[in-house]
Amino acid sequence: MALHLNRRTALILSGASALAFGTPLVGQENMLRLAFIPQENPDKLLGDIDAITRWLAEQVGVPVEGFVTIDHAAAVEALRNGDADISFMGALPFVLAEAEIGAVPLLSEVYRGAPSYTGRIFVRRDSGIKTLSDLRGKDIAFADPISESGYLYPLAEFVQAGLVEDAGAAETFFGRMFFAGGYQQAMQAMAEGLVDAAGASQYADLLLTPTQQAQVTWIAESESIPSHLVIARPGLDAGLQDRFVDAMMRLNEPENRDKLRHLYGPDGYVRADSSAYDGVRDMARRYGFLR
Repeated sequence: MALHLNRRTALILSGASALAFGTPLVGQENMLRLAFIPQENPDKLLGDIDAITRWLAEQVGVPVEGFVTIDHAAAVEALRNGDADISFMGALPFVLAEAEIGAVPLLSEVYRGAPSYTGRIFVRRDSGIKTLSDLRGKDIAFADPISESGYLYPLAEFVQAGLVEDAGAAETFFGRMFFAGGYQQAMQAMAEGLVDAAGASQYADLLLTPTQQAQVTWIAESESIPSHLVIARPGLDAGLQDRFVDAMMRLNEPENRDKLRHLYGPDGYVRADSSAYDGVRDMARRYGFLR
């Protein structure tokens, strides 16, 4: 059974978000509730949420509440239960939420000019690990069990290399396999020597300190993945949803671009194209996440 390196951190984060922003209120159309996933340092994320929700409230015209979930699965449940109206989410949890609850894609993130990115396997430069096969019997931290760039796509590189038969057999290849709870947590565990490798987004090394960034490298990269996106629960008031999308698109304007740093730091947003996620749906079926 895979363990969580940062279970205590996740619990603290969940409690902190509730204290900072209150318990999500169900059934209120005169406010908007946003669920955020814990990809970054908890203190930074809470500060970012406060800043961006205050700006969004001015733009949308209703109070906007933000809270941090423990992981992607909890964000999907918040949408299912009506505790959240909108969530920032990776591509894999989106296609699961779409299949399970009819979640609606609204916006896709743009990084370096494209609404796509990759997953990578990172190691320390001084580890002596040069290839995926060198990780046999070694410890690895993935970001989240339903993360595309932080688990599914990096793991697929081991499958394609013939080292792992399928997702269910992964633990027989590695010494130990952990789910750290986010990109930064997985990368930090690798950089500090708690594990030998980390599976995370191609940009996850930017979450390390400059000194740590110089000490790590990557040894494998996945195929292109459609970027993270913003999704809504089914049944959200159409007018409120449209005002939110319009506000988010205004973040692309020069005078508002500085606020993107409060939303995981993308270059901007485009309106989501559901068909762009067909490859993720296929991958999810191949690895047993979808029927």
